[in-house]
Amino acid sequence: MIVYMFRFLLVAAIILLIYSIIQYFRNPQRLLENAKESRGFYYLDEQNNSKKNIRFVYKGCQFEGEKYVGTTEESFEIVDIHVTVVDSLELQGLTRDDIYFLEKELLIRYPHAKISWKHPIDKLLLSN
Repeated sequence: MIVYMFRFLLVAAIILLIYSIIQYFRNPQRLLENAKESRGFYYLDEQNNSKKNIRFVYKGCQFEGEKYVGTTEESFEIVDIHVTVVDSLELQGLTRDDIYFLEKELLIRYPHAKISWKHPIDKLLLSN
């Protein structure tokens, strides 16, 4: 009887270990940090939840966007997105074309949104 219980606990421990490993590799925060280190692009958002902020990384710079719901001609949609940078020192090396790329990516997901960039990114877009 004790042998069967030991086997059951051993199988349960192995299943728990495998589940924990899978959850670790699927963790969105870890994927965001990996994209930041590799200077790639990663977009993290729950489109069905308008209260959750958008978080994305591009070229080692982490951004956060606040979504605001409003009305369009047909329905309630996300109509405003206010994007800020988490650490302004990470903006070094980012160009105007990079910001336009990020705007395009946001507009693909939220076509009715008006995107406003907060300081200091708005200064780059206003300058000639």
